Amino acid sequence: MLRIFIRLLLLMYVLASASVVQASGGRLTLTGSSTIAPLILEVAKRFESQHPGVRINVQTGGSSRGINDVRLGLADIGMVSRALKASEKDLSAYLIARDGIGIITHKNNPVRNLTGDQIVGIYSGKIRNWEEVGGSNLPITVINKAEGRSTLELFLQHFSLRNSQINAQVVIGDNQQGIKSVSAIAGAIGYVSIGTAEYEENHGTPIKLISMEGEIPTSENVAKGRYQFSRQLNLVVRNTPVGLAKEFIAFAQSDAVKDIIEAQFFVAP
Repeated sequence: MLRIFIRLLLLMYVLASASVVQASGGRLTLTGSSTIAPLILEVAKRFESQHPGVRINVQTGGSSRGINDVRLGLADIGMVSRALKASEKDLSAYLIARDGIGIITHKNNPVRNLTGDQIVGIYSGKIRNWEEVGGSNLPITVINKAEGRSTLELFLQHFSLRNSQINAQVVIGDNQQGIKSVSAIAGAIGYVSIGTAEYEENHGTPIKLISMEGEIPTSENVAKGRYQFSRQLNLVVRNTPVGLAKEFIAFAQSDAVKDIIEAQFFVAP
């Protein structure tokens, strides 16, 4: 009887300890958009500092990965840099910021504006030299996004293109790969998050955002509705968030992180 009693006490102690750990700590895994990931990393640091014992793991891989991982239970929250589609009604999206998609070139490229038709011509291979759009006599290196990236989906949708029509010399994954490629190739052109591009420009990376149809791609213009090629940045879950996931999403939507959103040149909702 004494042994049974001792075992019961030990079991009760273990269960009580587990409850304390769960109450004071926990883990969250977020996967998906490379546009959102740097922002969420900073939000996560602040959240962890206010919640001792909590650990938040942030992984990229594109918005499609975020969607798939949430559906399969591989992630608690997906990072998706677009609005949900009609086929994704099994998921719930929570807006944390807004962003635009901007065309970037090397800093030394004299071209400052492109029309929609010129961009389509460049990406479909009909325009191959910058001289044809008012620039220098320099071959154009087209940089495109890989399948599964929401930026690619939105780019194709905006310009009424199919990916099979794109004539790209370089295919990249996340924004940083695109920025590195454009900064290293004098005749390159790409499209990335405006917030990410502004951040890199302000930190000396030799790229520049160029106007599209006369609209200047800045986070300020996105906020004021003066730049139309914009998108939602969402955190996505299955059904309704509960527990730690619910608490983190509420934190990411609160004024407590507005300074982080603005510091990364995104637009607070």
